[in-house]
Amino acid sequence: MQRSSLWSRLVETDVVDLAVVGGGATGLGVALDAVLRGFSVVLLESHDFGSGTSSRSTKLLHGGVRYLAQGQLSLVREALAERATVLNIAPHLAQPVPFVIPSYRWWQTPLYGIGLHLYDALAGRARLGSTQRLTAAQTLAALPGVQAAGLQGGVLYWDGQFDDARLALALARTAQRAGALLLNHAPVTGVTRCVPQATGDPRLALQVSDALQDRHTTVRARAVVNATGVWVDRLRAQACGEGPQGAPPRLVSPSQGVHVVVDRAFMPGRHALLVPKTSDGRVLFAVPWMGALILGTTDTPRQDVPREPQPFEEELDFILTEASKVLSRPVRRQDIRSLWVGLRPLVATQDTGGSGSTHALSREHTIVADENGMVTVTGGKWTTYRAMAQEVLDTCFAQGLLPAREGGATARHALVGAPAAGTPTVALHQPPGPHLWGTEWPGVLACPGADRDLGHGLTEAMVRFAARHEYACTVEDVLARRWRVLFVDAARARDMAPSVARLLQEETGLDPRQSAFEALAAAYLPR
Repeated sequence: MQRSSLWSRLVETDVVDLAVVGGGATGLGVALDAVLRGFSVVLLESHDFGSGTSSRSTKLLHGGVRYLAQGQLSLVREALAERATVLNIAPHLAQPVPFVIPSYRWWQTPLYGIGLHLYDALAGRARLGSTQRLTAAQTLAALPGVQAAGLQGGVLYWDGQFDDARLALALARTAQRAGALLLNHAPVTGVTRCVPQATGDPRLALQVSDALQDRHTTVRARAVVNATGVWVDRLRAQACGEGPQGAPPRLVSPSQGVHVVVDRAFMPGRHALLVPKTSDGRVLFAVPWMGALILGTTDTPRQDVPREPQPFEEELDFILTEASKVLSRPVRRQDIRSLWVGLRPLVATQDTGGSGSTHALSREHTIVADENGMVTVTGGKWTTYRAMAQEVLDTCFAQGLLPAREGGATARHALVGAPAAGTPTVALHQPPGPHLWGTEWPGVLACPGADRDLGHGLTEAMVRFAARHEYACTVEDVLARRWRVLFVDAARARDMAPSVARLLQEETGLDPRQSAFEALAAAYLPR
């Protein structure tokens, strides 16, 4: 998987059925679905696969417990069904996780129990376990480190947990193996209309740059899917241009979610914690993941869409304050090992105009087809990426951009590395290890340096495998998304950068951008 070979294939490509812009969960899902239906597919990602919102989630595959209270039962039911699908096609990257909601009022346990039994019922045969009411002693046993004073009991329920960035990578590699051409670090810099002479002719031409080398090319496509997340409005405006009514109305009203990572000693068990209602009505999670503990998340509207958003001071204070209320040991800024921010592409509405509380905005996705042949998709969440991809292709068929072809294969098509059904896997609450590669681990061991540790469990062989087989070009690609150390210990990730940079330089001949990563790692630590 040499970049020069991939770029040459792109240059030699005349016309493709479908060009997907954006290598996050949705774009990758569309690419995989389309190529499995027999279409020729190119996917272009400006940075790295999953480098935006898709690698900055709370690491949960969930139906949306909070949406039960809002009466969005159809959304919850669909997400629960899709959760089961992801657990089946990528068991090395997605697994069930038990949650506990502690009760500090006598009425909370029966109230939460009713709602979570409904959650089980909506899941049907796809449920992961049965909801149980817990005594105070059972709750403390499940959540060591939780505040014991005033504890009345709790409710245990089940949801899904995953490695979001590596799942994105698995989607990319699965699509590549099926025949799609995917490039990361390949931004689309321009969009022009073609003039179709006959049915099936290309409608749009995309100007593409190589962000790692000074070269450019053009890709013509019969249909283009704009799956650039919070940035969809930029590409859509570029493609549509200024019409009689001006630029097309924006589709996204971004919301910022902050996650804080601390040591597992704060809550050393394997159960996750959910506080369904904090002081301002938002939820709070405490999720064991990769040997650390994730605290979050916030939900703050913002007008801009930076590539590397930073937490607002009030957001950080909110998480630390609310976590300290429910944990027996107060969480302070000096306890933070890493923090990251994700921008959610919430669907904008005329009522909100992009301001005010994001609670009023839809977590569901929206799909817009423009006359020029571009289909834009935004909103939604990781859990439903596959269902969203199906709807996007259905839209392409309905618009006459592509001939309709039967789908559904993605529900059964195991992703790269998936072990056989029933094979035991290591739980994701433990430190990362060979299980993340699944059946490909022997291939990692075949690379030089399998016994040379670079820190945090990362070996030379893993870096070489990432460069040779997993599209990794930069230090950030490796330490943020192939091996998640940036997300659990930013200081250690910064220390590991020189070793990783030397290996990447040797493998790829490209600038691994070590200094840029070290600056990024510093931004993942509290100021």
